[in-house]
Amino acid sequence: MSYINGKDSPRQTILIADDSEMNRSILTDMLGDEYEIIEAENGVEAVSILQKYGNSISLLLLDIVMPEMDGFGVLTVMNKHRWIEDIPVIVISAENASVHVERAYELGVTEFISRPFDALILHRRVVNTILLYAKQKRLIDLVADQIYEKEQQSGLMVDILSHIVEFRNGESGLHVLHIRTLTEILLKHLGHRNSLYQLPRTEISLICTASALHDIGKISIPGEILNKPGRLTDEEFAEMKKHTLIGAEMLKALPMHQQEPLIKKAYEICRWHHERYDGRGYPDGLKGNEIPISAQVVALADVYDALTSERVYKKAFSHEVAVKMILDGQCGTFNPILMECLKEVESILVEELRGDSDARASRRQMQNVAEELLRHEDLSASERTLQLLEHERMKYSFFADMSEEIQFEYTVAPSMVTLSPFGAKKLGLDEILMDPHNNPEIQVMMGSGTLRALSNELRSTTPEHPQVKYDHEIYIHGEKRWMRTIGRAMWSADEPPRYMGAIGKTTDIHDERTRIDALVQMASHDSLTGLFNHNYARERIRERMEDRQAGVFALAIFDLDHFKSANDNYGHMFGDKVLIHMAEQLRRSTRGGDIAARVGGDEFLIFLEYKEDAEAVVQRIFTSLEGTYEDFRISVSMGVVRTDAVGTDYDTLFHAADQALYAAKRSGRGQYRFYDDTMQEMLSVISPIDGSEEKPVD
Repeated sequence: MSYINGKDSPRQTILIADDSEMNRSILTDMLGDEYEIIEAENGVEAVSILQKYGNSISLLLLDIVMPEMDGFGVLTVMNKHRWIEDIPVIVISAENASVHVERAYELGVTEFISRPFDALILHRRVVNTILLYAKQKRLIDLVADQIYEKEQQSGLMVDILSHIVEFRNGESGLHVLHIRTLTEILLKHLGHRNSLYQLPRTEISLICTASALHDIGKISIPGEILNKPGRLTDEEFAEMKKHTLIGAEMLKALPMHQQEPLIKKAYEICRWHHERYDGRGYPDGLKGNEIPISAQVVALADVYDALTSERVYKKAFSHEVAVKMILDGQCGTFNPILMECLKEVESILVEELRGDSDARASRRQMQNVAEELLRHEDLSASERTLQLLEHERMKYSFFADMSEEIQFEYTVAPSMVTLSPFGAKKLGLDEILMDPHNNPEIQVMMGSGTLRALSNELRSTTPEHPQVKYDHEIYIHGEKRWMRTIGRAMWSADEPPRYMGAIGKTTDIHDERTRIDALVQMASHDSLTGLFNHNYARERIRERMEDRQAGVFALAIFDLDHFKSANDNYGHMFGDKVLIHMAEQLRRSTRGGDIAARVGGDEFLIFLEYKEDAEAVVQRIFTSLEGTYEDFRISVSMGVVRTDAVGTDYDTLFHAADQALYAAKRSGRGQYRFYDDTMQEMLSVISPIDGSEEKPVD
């Protein structure tokens, strides 16, 4: 399958969906000089391409009989997602029975061409179809521009008028935006909660726009009343209440546009947004559902924003206090269903109002444009591509921020890394980094070795198995931390495939890795000396002998002579220091490949591989261990066994070395002895086979 070559290409794109490579090749040869061609060999692949490229596809040439999903299945999906409104389809098939042709047209195809076909006729129909849809799209754009301009001008005039009122009233310029937002939230939630109040999106939009005019009558109220810092007198309050009637009369007195839906809604809101559900509001004392739902919702929105905003006569209440005052009936009685809605949406109100801005109003205008276009039945008004792109962008941003992962994309040509905003901030880098392999900041952060290893891991993948997981260390703000990178190599569709780059994420696993390392250390090492413990050493020794079956090994066990006197005469803390000293001496005297461990108490073991003279190696180690620590003289007794003497079974080796240690102690201590057959009947010092932990000889 070939993909679009060059996103900036002015040529239009045709998708050919046919399971026959020969058919695809013929069509590509016919049309490839004029159009960009994408090929799909089955219906599933075609749907995937349509999902990916959207309106970038100018035409679909579709076969009916295909594996996995046939042509009718593709058309069904296109209808479900309304892609058929934007992407014309020409069916080219040998299945030309009338039932197939009729079904194809019912599913929205533009043309049905039977095989075999005339090349000239096919070419002409392709050109005509693409030109027709291109003209239609230009017409849609033109109408959309005109409607958007109309919406913008209408909204602008409403905003100007409402801001004049706010200016006289000393209110914040956000009041109108807040009322719109609160009204929209409440109306949408109300519709979900009660089917009696399910309003079309167009009517909700209309009410939200009209809500900006709710206090237009205040333009005639004297400024000294509007901006009085104290409580109004009864006479002043009576004057203030007139703004509802004044606003309604202003709208009613308009010389034209009386039948416009916006004017009708604005009239309802202006006159009745101070009515209350129990009939105790003004100016008409309406009660219950005598009050239009538009006025009921704006009334609640107005009260909430008035409570939470600072006014000349009061400080702002908190969100929590304002909601409680409304629910407790301190601001009048509202529709019980609206009260339930308020309780259910109160958790999102603060965040929604904090994000209120002209950008939100602009998005609302664009929504109105789309709805207006949909009312034109002769036009296809889908903005699917823009919506999908925005939807995907929002999803990506949300998940990227919430996951706290460093997400990245790397391209080979040009050599460039793009980081997610969170990743760039965490690493202290720019979001776009050119030539990362030679970038000094990345070199310092990752090190050339880590970067090269990760690159090699990705390049060693295949298109069938493109994913890698790589744990590594990097420096973040001077601190070295363990990270886990999971990447997916991107390969071209060429033959052979070319490595194009990678996408992936990097997660901080430092704390997890540190805990695991600590647990491994505890499980495998002696806590006092830091040497391997006996259990871990036993497994390592068995693995070594299994891996190197041709090798010749020796196991030595030694303990300290008269160590009990160190504890008795100097105390156990001193005894511990002697053991730590012995561990350090043991590390210095053994080679990197040797295994040294503390067996328990004052017993230690050494496992080593030798090639010629084992005794020379043992003699060197034995000599290095003797000496003094402070005033305490250190003497050791050691038993040694070779694998060529007893074999490679670990328990047998250990028991034999223990018997040799016993022989060394019986011979006067301060020496080492190699195991031989004469020691078979001797006791052992540690006795791992019979389970005894007693030391018959000190």
